[in-house]
Amino acid sequence: MMDWLRDNVWAAWLGIAVVLGLAELASLDFTLLMLAAGAITAAGVGALFPHLLWLQIVIGLITSAAMLAAIRPLLVRKLHHSGELKTGSAHVIGRTGVVVKEIHPDGGGSIKLNGELWTARPYDEVSTFPPGTRVEVMSIDGATAVVYPVGDPFSHQHPELDQDPHPTTGKDSEPPRQ
Repeated sequence: MMDWLRDNVWAAWLGIAVVLGLAELASLDFTLLMLAAGAITAAGVGALFPHLLWLQIVIGLITSAAMLAAIRPLLVRKLHHSGELKTGSAHVIGRTGVVVKEIHPDGGGSIKLNGELWTARPYDEVSTFPPGTRVEVMSIDGATAVVYPVGDPFSHQHPELDQDPHPTTGKDSEPPRQ
């Protein structure tokens, strides 16, 4: 067995690369994929120089380090469109959604966000948003989106501002100037 392994060390390196590649499927971090690339390189060196294990290890480590330093950041940026990967509920902060069930300070409201239904409450804890209002997610509190209206927030907070500030009081009043 040891003689076969010594003569076919490249097969051991390929086995290591396959295991690392399969483990990458579970992590999706691209780190193990870069290590698998180093193992594949070591397998190539092992096929050419089967009795120089130190050279296989050094070349495999250099390849892995280069891949981790140069290729992995490019892949992460390309696939995630930013330098920072947002995970969990943080990925919805800053996104806009639409109120589907009235949002009021007492709770019970909900929004549709990226095709998902989220429970929601107002950011300022005094506003009420009717269905159809576009809102932006300010933060996430547990499983509840904390939202604020997009556009003109004053009409949602202060209905009295929707009224004309200079109403005409009679037939002698001048119309408002524009």
